[in-house]
Amino acid sequence: MPLIMEIYVGQRLKRRCLKKLLIAIDGPAGSGKSTTAKLVAQKLGYIYVDTGAMYRAMTFKVLNSKISPASEAEVVRLAADSQITLSNDRGEFRVIMDGEDVTEEIRSEEVTKNVSLVSSYPGLRKIMVEKQREIGSRKGCVVDGRDIGTVVFPDADLKFFMMADIMERARRRQEELSASGAELPIVQVVRELKERDMKDSTRETSPLKKADNAVEIDTTNLTIDEQVKIILSYVNEAMVTSEEMSPTGPLDNGSFGERK
Repeated sequence: MPLIMEIYVGQRLKRRCLKKLLIAIDGPAGSGKSTTAKLVAQKLGYIYVDTGAMYRAMTFKVLNSKISPASEAEVVRLAADSQITLSNDRGEFRVIMDGEDVTEEIRSEEVTKNVSLVSSYPGLRKIMVEKQREIGSRKGCVVDGRDIGTVVFPDADLKFFMMADIMERARRRQEELSASGAELPIVQVVRELKERDMKDSTRETSPLKKADNAVEIDTTNLTIDEQVKIILSYVNEAMVTSEEMSPTGPLDNGSFGERK
């Protein structure tokens, strides 16, 4: 059932049929993609799919199962017997692994250090991509990750690639760690981000890279609200089926105005 939205244009009530979109948002750690994607999904009433959280959940299970992250065969075997559920209950995103809420645990430093290796295995990515495509096939989704626009959903309605200066990304990551009780010097955070970037962008299967037709957004000097507004401006343009519609009419987005 397509989404029906009503808007007032002057004294006339306009009704338009707006199709639901599949929105892909890629980018490296600290670029702001996950926070932005989550808020965009909330604004649109869409499903939010954090694919990075799925790989983190799998890494968490590998570590807790006493399996070596370096053992590809064992990791893939474990993944085949795992159930990951992404819950969006009243705007609160939760990650459930085999019936257990692991939302907080998957953000640990140990998981962060091992997730690039675990997520690089082709067998594991095949399992994960199948699940991600199953969710996204229903449309009305905002999916974020590192290979969404290039591999998982190459035909997504809208694609974005978010990036930021390495120091700004490190500052954001440091704040996240501090909030969870972990204090790391900025030099170490920068080094770890660079290592993660190298691993993600050079892996053989589904490397991190910008899709040819993705809109690139440099978030270095943007607030989260500004990032959301930019993406919503593209969404608004794609959703509206009539040239009579105002660029800001259909969405309650805090009057985002023109895209930057």
